[in-house]
Amino acid sequence: MQTAAALTMVRDDAFFLAAWLCHYGGALGRENCYVINHGRGPEVTALAEGCNVIGIPGDAHKNFDMKRWRMLNNFVMGLRCYYDHVIVGDVDELVVLDPAAGRDLLSFLRETPVNRVLTPLGLEVIHRTDVETAPIGERILGPRRHVRVAPHYSKPCVVSVGTKIARGGHFTQYDKLHTPEHLYLLHLKYCDRAAYGAAMDRRNAMTAEIGTGIKGAAVGRHWFAEARGEDDAVFDGFSQLPMQEGFDMAPLRRRMQRSWKPRGETGYWEFDRPAQQAQYLLPERFVGLV
Repeated sequence: MQTAAALTMVRDDAFFLAAWLCHYGGALGRENCYVINHGRGPEVTALAEGCNVIGIPGDAHKNFDMKRWRMLNNFVMGLRCYYDHVIVGDVDELVVLDPAAGRDLLSFLRETPVNRVLTPLGLEVIHRTDVETAPIGERILGPRRHVRVAPHYSKPCVVSVGTKIARGGHFTQYDKLHTPEHLYLLHLKYCDRAAYGAAMDRRNAMTAEIGTGIKGAAVGRHWFAEARGEDDAVFDGFSQLPMQEGFDMAPLRRRMQRSWKPRGETGYWEFDRPAQQAQYLLPERFVGLV
């Protein structure tokens, strides 16, 4: 058995795919990266050279997200036959290990017991346009150092047991909560003002092609132009988030554990996900990690 594979599905998101490939290709080896190319885009194929690229039709569909996660679930279960751990998520989500752990991600997974689901603590990398004026180059962390806590993105995304993952990847039917101390999921949606606008334009165009409203589609509200709001207002708002001292995330993990419970009668499990109006400055040791 190989130690770990990473799996994502992407359609035209070259900016985020490049970051995903740099991170997981470097950490796990491109031969252990699986990219589902929705629409068989040639740019995705070119960027993901050396990875396992699976092309699928790109037809727009109102139940896009349901179909996507049904397929990802099946791929995860198949890859588990050959890998101890499978990391699955959106192309703008990266599982990282705090360098304070003293080892890299692959070493950490190699030493982690199987037959469980790991839930990294979710952090959104935010572009503080008022103070972060340098463009992103080969690495994101450096030009961007600010994060906000995002319980919605504390996803059960490192899988080494047979389970079902809910649409969006937010819940599984595994009944225990493992939140390793140094493990984080970085959500990159807001890491760059220009990249955000371009991605939202593409998603708005896709939902317009579907031709149904928010209530008639199994796609996140943020994919619809009418729910988008003003991009500048979104990024201007980041400067208003209260800045927290230090970088102690242990209380947040304890809060997740205390609220762990069944998600109604669905068979899934969850923890409370209160909105967090706070931001942190990533310690210097994270620079260059992504």
